[in-house]
Amino acid sequence: MRVLLVTGGAGFIGSNFIQYVLKTGRDYLVVNYDNLTYAGNLKNLKEVEAHPSYHFIKGDICDPGQINWTLNGYKPDYIVNFAAESHVDRSISGPMVFGETNFIGTLNLLQSAYKFWGEHGFADKRFLQVSTDEVYGSIENDRDCFKEESNLMPNSPYSASKAGADLMVRAFSKTYGFPAIVTRSCNNYGQYQHREKFIPTCITKALNDEPIPIYGDGTNVREWIHVLDNCAAVAKALLCGTPGEVYNIGSGEEVSNIAMARMILNFFGKPEDMIVKVDDRPGHDWRYALDSSKARTQLKWSCSYKLAEGIKETIEWYKNNLTW
Repeated sequence: MRVLLVTGGAGFIGSNFIQYVLKTGRDYLVVNYDNLTYAGNLKNLKEVEAHPSYHFIKGDICDPGQINWTLNGYKPDYIVNFAAESHVDRSISGPMVFGETNFIGTLNLLQSAYKFWGEHGFADKRFLQVSTDEVYGSIENDRDCFKEESNLMPNSPYSASKAGADLMVRAFSKTYGFPAIVTRSCNNYGQYQHREKFIPTCITKALNDEPIPIYGDGTNVREWIHVLDNCAAVAKALLCGTPGEVYNIGSGEEVSNIAMARMILNFFGKPEDMIVKVDDRPGHDWRYALDSSKARTQLKWSCSYKLAEGIKETIEWYKNNLTW
């Protein structure tokens, strides 16, 4: 039985990924290593908590002793690192924890896995770093797309911490021959996403007949992907990707923030004057867009969800899971 260690597995994307893997029927033991900070929620994994191939460990990726104990105890063949502080607004008001978790935590994982796997060789081992399109910075036109070779030019403490982690993963790959892969996805949406994020904020505000705040003029553009499409891409990259490579993961479906808020209000049949424009945040990137052709061709991956149907499904999930 192969052992898959998932860090940050109680978070939004990580919990969806664990359920995705367990539902594929592969002969894996999935070990969820999560520190259960404010965005980690074991309710996300209620459906699989009794699964014989699922184990949970409360652990901090900033604690190398705890990481080493876990590696020696479970001897993972694969590690997928979802563990991260991910909210841009929080990174602006308190950047230190982002550097500690996203950069130092990733370095701890890399160092521990390198030493542990290096004792037996890297054959059939994989480390996958889950990253973001925000490391590339902002596109100031409506034509270009980021490629994997594009410069990293992050504009927020969050994206800078993720870019630093990506570069450390690259360094381990180039210096030590460490079997690491990086995926960079566009904005995810779907079930279990913390309500501080944009789409859950729009949904919960609409449900409660409250104003929906939009930064600036609302024209900032984001590319959106359903979380399960991203999970499928991460699994493909883990098993079929080439160590040392980066894979952009995007849907090709771009929507401005104000258009997304209007779409959600339309699903509820509520007026668009519920949208309220507020002062823009510092360093607000205007547009993200990814060229995902490498993932489509090399990994034989493609999206299953169209944005409209995915948003509708997500709205229904939040409506039916109010206690969550």
